[in-house]
Amino acid sequence: MSTRTLGRRVLAGAGALSLALTGGVMGMAGTAQAATKTTPVFVKCVAPAPQPGANGNQDFTVTLPDGAKAGDVVPITIDPGETPVIPMFTIDTVNTIKAKLIVGGVAQTVTSPATPSHQEANKKADPPAFGGTVTVPDGTEGTTIQVTIDQVITDADLGGTVYTTTCTPDPRPSAPVGSVAVAAVPKEPTTTKVTPNSGKAGTAVVVTGANFPAGPVTCGALLAGAATGDTGTGTADASGAATCNLTVTKKADEIKIDGSVGAGKAFVYLEDQPGVRNPVDVEVLPGPLAIGPQSGNPAVSFGKVTVNGKPQSVVGQFTAMSVQDFRGGSLGWDVTATRTPFLNTATGHSMAKAQIGIQPSCTVTNPDSPSTCTAGAPGAISDVPLQIASQKAGGEDLTGGEFAVGGAGMIQLPPFMFADTYQTVVTFSIA
Repeated sequence: MSTRTLGRRVLAGAGALSLALTGGVMGMAGTAQAATKTTPVFVKCVAPAPQPGANGNQDFTVTLPDGAKAGDVVPITIDPGETPVIPMFTIDTVNTIKAKLIVGGVAQTVTSPATPSHQEANKKADPPAFGGTVTVPDGTEGTTIQVTIDQVITDADLGGTVYTTTCTPDPRPSAPVGSVAVAAVPKEPTTTKVTPNSGKAGTAVVVTGANFPAGPVTCGALLAGAATGDTGTGTADASGAATCNLTVTKKADEIKIDGSVGAGKAFVYLEDQPGVRNPVDVEVLPGPLAIGPQSGNPAVSFGKVTVNGKPQSVVGQFTAMSVQDFRGGSLGWDVTATRTPFLNTATGHSMAKAQIGIQPSCTVTNPDSPSTCTAGAPGAISDVPLQIASQKAGGEDLTGGEFAVGGAGMIQLPPFMFADTYQTVVTFSIA
């Protein structure tokens, strides 16, 4: 099965390389004991010049479980039909598809694995099936949630450079392409906190939890997964918030409210040791939240292009920047990007209509990092900050780590401009 195409040609008399990719829309493939629905969706696909975009119907076959509970992570598969795009070139690329969905009113993205693609010229692209997961939103108990398509983005990798095509339903988002019946029961009960989370025999502990049925609850201490015999009682209110009290009398490494899904919360048991006590204190100071290098990255080359009376696109790669979060807390962060206008300050020429976009990336570079990071959505960089990457706040859990932030870039040029050398300065900031 062929997938989306990325082509190239040398502009006559220019000696410059213009790369283009075609786009298409994915559909969805089924799994056993799940509901499958095929829906035609009218899409408008935009591809970099010189490859023309296309408008037309794309058949989406979406497979989802018949039912689930609020908060569940459920499988979804996507099996495409032919896209409306007719590629101009025969090319081999490695393609990744990001399907931006609206699941019960909440935006979620399903991403395909990087898949080798061989595309024949003048034949419609036909992406292969891929699967992923979506989360049933909280607060949807007893309803049937609808899944719609908000946008489909295809990244085609040609020799390490990524080219992006975007297909958007019209109207946006699409009509429902799938649904899930949500059970009229609360999401899974969990233990959320133990206070205090350390102590010796005789320590009174308050355990809290969420999503419990209203009424009495019990809790217990465990050691290596086995109950120690220390138990307690408490209540859950109408909102599902539970509080339970117990006294630790013997060694334990975990405490949880009975009925909790997953592990409880860690407890450090302090044993009395015979002999002379000699307390040892250590103070851990917070480190910085920083993005580097502070001296700035070298200029990014987007090559050359020759004026030909048509809009053109050129591509490049932003050098990865390091993000270090050594604050030793549970805070999150956001990296954003802004830019200055395209100018040549010596000649005074400018390109007011030129745009620069980025396909953000964010990876963990220190395997001991307690957090992961999330890349932002592709978009145009302007004087309004664009989110490039983020780390979620941890609540009761430790956050931080070391990361690399960057991304592929594309400059969209107007059909006419002064022949000159232009520069914009893109600034990445963290907060």
